[in-house]
Amino acid sequence: MSAPYHEGELRAQALAGEISHGNGIRPFMPDQHRGFFAALPFLLAGTVEADGRPRARVLGGAPGFIDSPDPRTLRIAVDDGGLRAGQAIGLLGLDFGTRRRNRANGVVRSAGNGELLIDVRESFGNCPQHIVLRDVRAVAPVAAAVRAFDGLDGGPDVRALIARAETFFIATTGGAHGADISHRGGPAGFVRIEGNTLTVPDFGGNRYFNTLGNVLLDPRAALLFIDDASGDVLELEGRVEIAWDHGPAVPGHAGGRHWRFTAERGRITHGALALRWTRRQSLS
Repeated sequence: MSAPYHEGELRAQALAGEISHGNGIRPFMPDQHRGFFAALPFLLAGTVEADGRPRARVLGGAPGFIDSPDPRTLRIAVDDGGLRAGQAIGLLGLDFGTRRRNRANGVVRSAGNGELLIDVRESFGNCPQHIVLRDVRAVAPVAAAVRAFDGLDGGPDVRALIARAETFFIATTGGAHGADISHRGGPAGFVRIEGNTLTVPDFGGNRYFNTLGNVLLDPRAALLFIDDASGDVLELEGRVEIAWDHGPAVPGHAGGRHWRFTAERGRITHGALALRWTRRQSLS
């Protein structure tokens, strides 16, 4: 692709003092990405809702619930979840056991009859930085229970889940440029909680600046946290403010480039995923 970045991403790269030529961003999925998605038991999705808000979702199923009939299409065997044809969607596949992650951004071609068809318009991989190794296992599904709340006032379990998180996901929108969902990771406690605001260090990564570039165009964002031990899923909606003034963050050190997310509302779904993860120390 000759011009893989929109104006927000280019501005974010300039503000950070970093340049990426977008090598590896393709308008189709290579075969290794197609096979990678087909082996996953879950998938992260960022969407743009009817009112323009981004939403972060997680879709789950037995390996094979995702397949790719051709290099520009993903088929996902799930209920539509309110998705509609023409809706922008960003997809992130992540294998905690190998620390591989691949992206597929595009548009919902159709939704219904127990499947989603996605027209893939961008496909690219991300580096394995800040992904903690985990093994996954399937468990028997349970009846999910949803609790909605304002700000971060969802009870002590909500704040505890955030405080111990080593991974979460952020969905953003660049307006007409579509939807994105990205991974953020670090040591437990890397997300600081103050009232209804979360402060997140912006560690070095792929230099694409998809998230921060989108935020420069639209500060609205959605966060998603998954509890490894229970399968609970926490979704938050709010707005992001970026602090650029001290350069990139360094793991284990205070300061550096960071962003602040002010939560406006949220919901936690207990038992949302029939998957559990166990922390692992090595690839062996």
